[in-house]
Amino acid sequence: MSVALGRIEGMDNLSVTLDDLGRALAPIVATAFADDALRAAGDEELLAVVVAAGRMIQSAQALMIDAVAHIDGRADHVAHDERLTTRTGCRSLSELVQRATRVSKRTAADVVTAARAVSQRMAISSGEILAADFPAMRDALANSEVGVDGIVAVAGALRGCPGGVAGVLAADTELAASARGTGADGAPPACAEDLRAQAQIWALYLDQDGQEPREARAMRKRGLTFGICRDGLVSVRGNLLAEVAAQFQRECDSVLNPKLDGPASPGPRFTDAGGGGAFEADGALGSEGSFVPDSFDPDGIQPHRADIRTRAQKQHDVFATILTVAAASGTLPTLGGAAPTLVVSVRAEDLAQARGAAHIDGIDEPVPIGVARHIGCAGSITRVILGDEGRIVSLATDERVFNHHQRKAISLRDGGCIIPGCHIPASWCEIHHVVEHARSGPTHTDNGVLICWHHHRTLDTSGWQIRMTNGVPEIRGPAEWDPRQQWRAVTKAPTRRHDIMARRN
Repeated sequence: MSVALGRIEGMDNLSVTLDDLGRALAPIVATAFADDALRAAGDEELLAVVVAAGRMIQSAQALMIDAVAHIDGRADHVAHDERLTTRTGCRSLSELVQRATRVSKRTAADVVTAARAVSQRMAISSGEILAADFPAMRDALANSEVGVDGIVAVAGALRGCPGGVAGVLAADTELAASARGTGADGAPPACAEDLRAQAQIWALYLDQDGQEPREARAMRKRGLTFGICRDGLVSVRGNLLAEVAAQFQRECDSVLNPKLDGPASPGPRFTDAGGGGAFEADGALGSEGSFVPDSFDPDGIQPHRADIRTRAQKQHDVFATILTVAAASGTLPTLGGAAPTLVVSVRAEDLAQARGAAHIDGIDEPVPIGVARHIGCAGSITRVILGDEGRIVSLATDERVFNHHQRKAISLRDGGCIIPGCHIPASWCEIHHVVEHARSGPTHTDNGVLICWHHHRTLDTSGWQIRMTNGVPEIRGPAEWDPRQQWRAVTKAPTRRHDIMARRN
């Protein structure tokens, strides 16, 4: 398909020309999808399509950024009621971009940031056209050599940098060359992340004011924001002070690093020398069996990582554990006269039948029913019965929280999270009702076991099973961990280990 486009005679024709390009491109894309044309393409052709599409995106972004820059600049010269944002019913320029382009709020904010970085604004007093804050990056944008992400990466690091105008312009020139691939080092064109890293180095170089101003800026820029819930996830953005990040990293290390007496990597596997004795989840000898290294497995237990989470997933779960421990500590300020409490609502019949969805106070999107079951297992449930017209006709609370005496006793018995290979200490664990409270399971030491947030949250899907036999917790692991699928008594308490070793000897 070919499209003949005449020379643009003026700005009035630019939008028409772009619309013609879009209309010409749409059937090409539709035909490619309908025919699955790219399936038979070679690797080189696929890469060429990605490169060409990326160049088109950058070209379109350049025009969009320039248009947004002019919309923003004109707002300085007209009354509030005459601004385009006001006339279109938008609260801000970012909202205008979001509605006009149907991009996300974050992307719209980036477009506005990029527009202000390369805008050539008009002086209110003289009408003079002023130079852009980043003229070299503007030139790279005009030639489709950088896009929104690249402009934002540079502007975010250098805007307001105390190195002076000359220093920022020097950085702008070098970074634009890097974006084009014409830098002194001869490197290929830099992507947005490379530009961000290089700009941050420039910012450090230009900061000649010492540590105190840098600390003050860090205090101003510190922050943590949460996005809206999408597909069960809430995005997190922000900047942590160095010591806060270091403290969190230390806590991650303390929870995630395997102890020296733990099982050999990649995880625990059981070898049963006597046909079904007790076992020690932390690597100590059981009465009739023991863990063995990866290199030898006479019982045919297949190698299996007990924990297959990524580092990022593990750190998320540490964060969840810290929040849970802090909320249960009793040291946080009260909220509405009570300790900070996560409120989850669910229909009683849905909870009993493990179907439907639940709702968390403060989150618009419904959450899986498993979330309510997990939270309800370790917390109290208030049963509210509503009449046909919505009136509250009954209110009752089921106390299902293990008291501190029971927790101490269970901690003494279990020693920590009872899942093999997990090293979360007792003080950081939740107490799981082995027989659910909803199925008449008592809040009793014979029905409670220590389990960490992660294993509690994934107990229904991970393959681990727990039961109590005469008040002693027993574990049956996934088939790849133990093909024999035997129930095995488990404890990590030092005193229980000592007793087991004494009986064995």
